[in-house]
Amino acid sequence: MKLQLHTDIFKVFFTLGLTAFGGPVAHIAYFRQAFVENRRWLSDEDFTQLLAVSQTLPGPTSSQLGFAIGLYRGGILGAINAFIAFTLPSALALILFATYVVAIASPLKDTVLHGLQLVALPVVADAVWKMSRQLCPDLNRRIIAGLSLLFLLLVPFSFSQFIVMGFGAIAGLYLLQPNTKSQTFSLNLPYGKKTASLFFALFILLFFIPLLNIDQPLFHFITIFYQAGATVFGGGHVVLPLLENKIVFTGLISSEQFLAGYGAAQAVPGPLFTISAYLGALLPGESGGVTGAVISLCILFLPGFLLILAVLPFWQSLQTNAVLQKSLLGINAAMVGLLAAALYQPIWQHVIESYTDIIIALTGFVLLNIVRLSPVIIVLWCLAGSIITSLL
Repeated sequence: MKLQLHTDIFKVFFTLGLTAFGGPVAHIAYFRQAFVENRRWLSDEDFTQLLAVSQTLPGPTSSQLGFAIGLYRGGILGAINAFIAFTLPSALALILFATYVVAIASPLKDTVLHGLQLVALPVVADAVWKMSRQLCPDLNRRIIAGLSLLFLLLVPFSFSQFIVMGFGAIAGLYLLQPNTKSQTFSLNLPYGKKTASLFFALFILLFFIPLLNIDQPLFHFITIFYQAGATVFGGGHVVLPLLENKIVFTGLISSEQFLAGYGAAQAVPGPLFTISAYLGALLPGESGGVTGAVISLCILFLPGFLLILAVLPFWQSLQTNAVLQKSLLGINAAMVGLLAAALYQPIWQHVIESYTDIIIALTGFVLLNIVRLSPVIIVLWCLAGSIITSLL
């Protein structure tokens, strides 16, 4: 019976991993249709609560939601099955891209990579626009976002992101008002608050392990991916500047390779966090390849999943905590500024080489944001524009 249950979980999430294009918001819609309407694995109320937890915590919202649904349906093993199945298709595609496309030396490859780099500009611009409307609906939050953007442009260092998040949390306490609405939380979880506390302790322990200062390349990039996954609010687009500061600025991979992978990640279904598999595959020496891809992929997702496991049993009391709510609202507003800063550096500065590139990227933004075409179409548009421009 349990084997059949976990097989069903894997099949459904693997199908979603093959077909779920469109980013986190689209993934949430797919999940609701699959698990609430079609299979009735959980009620609409419980789905809403799991979504609220996923949106509140750092990490990839749609993947955390999938992980929580797997947990609800099949316990810890069900959650792991959901993660593997939903992530596997896009992760494999990006590992193959890193292994067989990026390494090829040819003029066509350079043109294709430039086209994929161009994809990042309209996609991130669209994310900034949508996140600003959702997370900064009032003047105070726009001020937090604007000051965060200004600080990051003037102080473009790796530690600046953490200063901005701290600023957002403090500003939220003094400037913002929490949502006073609360709902009854009735999930039957396969563990209690004591076990949840152990998950949170593990989350904290892993976050501070870099203080041990172990001089090993593998240990170094594990800490990079874990800290990025533990501190990113807003999902895959926001993790871009966090990883870029640690991986590109330190010379592990080039900015061109980084942005090409970001563009390729738009062309595959599933979560954007699977860009970690691409980045891990490109890491130098024995740290890279399949080993680097698998470790980077798991480590980037791990903190978000540990937080889901830790917070769910306490959610009823946490969701009504005014201090926590105000801090999170401020952090989310600051993250809009962080993503806007990334739109300029590294994306604009490293991608735009001519007026033609501006036209291609601007048209891509219009097609994505106004015409509302699929991101896959935007990828094809940017690739075609890059190739045609190179032939002229």
